[in-house]
Amino acid sequence: MNEKPKKSRGLKYIALFVLALAAVFCLWVGYKWFTRPRISQIYLYGEGHGVPEYIDEEFELWSQYYHEEGMRHLFVEYPYYTAELLNLWMNEKDDTILWQWFGEIAGTQDAVQEKWDFFHRIKAECPETVFHGTDVGHQYQTTGVRYLAYLKEQGLADSEQYARAQEVMEQGKYYYENSDSIYRENMMVENFLTEYAALNGEDIMGIYGSAHVDPEGLDYYTQTVPCMAGQLKETYGEHLHTEFMEDLVGENFPTLSQLELPAEGETQSFNLGGKTYSAVCVGWQDIRELTGGQYLARVFWQLEEGAFADFESARTTGAVLPYENFPVPVEEGQVFAADYIMFTGGTVRYYLRADGTLWEGVETTVGFWPV
Repeated sequence: MNEKPKKSRGLKYIALFVLALAAVFCLWVGYKWFTRPRISQIYLYGEGHGVPEYIDEEFELWSQYYHEEGMRHLFVEYPYYTAELLNLWMNEKDDTILWQWFGEIAGTQDAVQEKWDFFHRIKAECPETVFHGTDVGHQYQTTGVRYLAYLKEQGLADSEQYARAQEVMEQGKYYYENSDSIYRENMMVENFLTEYAALNGEDIMGIYGSAHVDPEGLDYYTQTVPCMAGQLKETYGEHLHTEFMEDLVGENFPTLSQLELPAEGETQSFNLGGKTYSAVCVGWQDIRELTGGQYLARVFWQLEEGAFADFESARTTGAVLPYENFPVPVEEGQVFAADYIMFTGGTVRYYLRADGTLWEGVETTVGFWPV
């Protein structure tokens, strides 16, 4: 009788074992693939703070990334809690949060109309933007305290956000008490790594001072440690891209002699709050040495009588300019516009009123918001 040969049970079990092992391997590879941290692209832009041309270009860049690349995360050179307050403001119907913050940063290079407009354009045109602050705790005694108070009101005193805000506030306190720029640079790196890791490799854009964005550069003040971008490059490698706004906007900047400055006595109209005011130029000053080349000149315009009554109660910016800095005598009840012409040729305008304020015992005008 012819019998079919019997299959070996051993071979059968070996085959089953190999198949099971292959399945486990595939599952492991799949798990590692889908759970491993993903690094995409990081685009950092270095700026001179408060330069109108740079601020405009930064918005255009962000708008392009937002609408064409689907980016939503914008990293900024502010503390963690400042960015969180900006995120809250993005969902508010009024500007209370923004007003409070601008009051807290009064006198800094960011407290300018162009920056105010920058945030409003983002809110209107890129409404899903999420800000991420990675600097140490600037304004920890004001903005930081305000954010903690908000969290307490929301019952979040034991939250991760509260602890993170406290940590960054302590960074700011240490930095200002010790004037330790190396510490700040290193903390900016640490804070960046923390914020970016939470995104699991999302593409992001960041706006920072140029001193922090050179991947080959050292820290600005001591020139002893790699700057922020230099340290980040060690982690992100080719995924980190940096550019300077001066290269994007151009370097064909005017000299003082090339500026067409108004003559004393020349008149101009200003539209403030929907009302038109006439103003006369009362002179201009060369301020290149005074500002280290950041500004070329400042032009003073005195607004017509009656303007003071309209702006006597307007919100102050925190900026002051003593009477002695004006090219003409100043009297209480007067209103001025001061045009600061930057090295780029762009203009930053400040509105000032003489309302009897004393600053360190000296009569001074105070800045106000004409809206």
